[in-house]
Amino acid sequence: MIHAYQLNGYNIILDVFSGSVHVMDEVAYDLIRLCETQSAGEAVEALLAKYAGNPEITRQELLDCLDDIEALRRAGKLYTEDVYAGKAFDFKRRNPVVKALCLHVAHTCNLNCDYCFASQGKYHGERALMSFEVGCQALEFLIAHSGSRVNLEVDFFGGEPLMNWEVVRQLVAYARSREQECNKKFRFTLTTNGVLVDDEVIDFCNREMHNVVLSLDGRREVHDRLRRTVNGKGSYDLIVPKFQEFAARRGQKNYYVRGTFTRNNLDFTNDIFHMADLGFTELSMEPVVCAPSDPYALTEADLPVLFEQYEILAREMLRREEEGRGFTFYHYMIDLKGGPCIYKRISGCGSGTEYLAVTPWGELFPCHQFVGDPAYSMGNVWDGVTSTALRDEFQLCNAYARPGCRDCWAKLYCSGGCAANAYHATGSIRGVYEYGCELFRKRIECAIMIQVAQAQRKKARKQEALV
Repeated sequence: MIHAYQLNGYNIILDVFSGSVHVMDEVAYDLIRLCETQSAGEAVEALLAKYAGNPEITRQELLDCLDDIEALRRAGKLYTEDVYAGKAFDFKRRNPVVKALCLHVAHTCNLNCDYCFASQGKYHGERALMSFEVGCQALEFLIAHSGSRVNLEVDFFGGEPLMNWEVVRQLVAYARSREQECNKKFRFTLTTNGVLVDDEVIDFCNREMHNVVLSLDGRREVHDRLRRTVNGKGSYDLIVPKFQEFAARRGQKNYYVRGTFTRNNLDFTNDIFHMADLGFTELSMEPVVCAPSDPYALTEADLPVLFEQYEILAREMLRREEEGRGFTFYHYMIDLKGGPCIYKRISGCGSGTEYLAVTPWGELFPCHQFVGDPAYSMGNVWDGVTSTALRDEFQLCNAYARPGCRDCWAKLYCSGGCAANAYHATGSIRGVYEYGCELFRKRIECAIMIQVAQAQRKKARKQEALV
């Protein structure tokens, strides 16, 4: 399978199963596309007809190009076969260890964001704070079920985790006290809306947190429209100076300023550029996932606009990089030379198996987006995973378990997509959230194009240095 597309002046061919990326001239691009569905002879005749007015395009040139294509095929870089499909069934036989927990230390929040999937932090239940005892048991559960894995990850999440700050501090200290004895190393992440950020929080997080996620939707008017305090006031002016100080004192690394865009700001690139102009260099912007009836929900009619926005973003990132003021966009981070192992590329985030969410009272769920749904309660941190059938279902949830992914060129980049989004869109974790797929495919096209452009620039600079 190949995926051919044109973007920003580049003719790009992605060989799906080898991961090879080729940048071609127009004739070779056309020939490769035709050869996927036609014989070599038919492709040559079709192109001779198409370029009949161009004396430089001769039969011999096309035949030479066919030889080059055949060499790529023999080298395993073009039209490669899918060698992974037959291995997907083995995933259920694996016995994965738990390597990460999302600790819901606070089912409460000091903001009242309209689009919050967690029902303003309560997850459609009662407000609650995790006790130190429950948190310790969660960490012990992780240690006990992590097998020989050394590196473990813990996300402090909510609601707003800073509303239970003292317990966060205590749990970090407890985990550190267990590392040497258990031969484990903990990496912590904190996600915060910023309202309670102060010098103490910044200093502690910059010492102990491998990563922090700072929630900001962009321009003041965009952010304040949906991210308001409980008394109805916008939170932009309150949090932005804190986030700027936070990122500066982290050395502008190991953090993300993460926003959500809705139908209210289809021009979301302007929010990304605004955040970059504020001095932030590590950025993420996610499409809202909500009920279609919500007034800010994205629609099918918005897709062409959003596709254009992603292309605008890619071109602007290249321009700013050339000017020495580049920034990172989470969804454009892609490693074309190495990247994750094939198991990871097929199975994805590991929700329900390697990754679990823990409520304030110690109940286990596949991930934070399933919390509060009784059908997806998997057990608790004392008894472990008691719903083994549910765990088995998630264990087989991969890019090859979803019929809707069968012919998709991007399946080894998204791993079949988010199980929670699929469930909420289709009622099944093996379904496909097609709207999200459309946006994901466009982002991958842009991400690959950026890599192509960077490689071309590097090549050009080397050639100039030789002159």
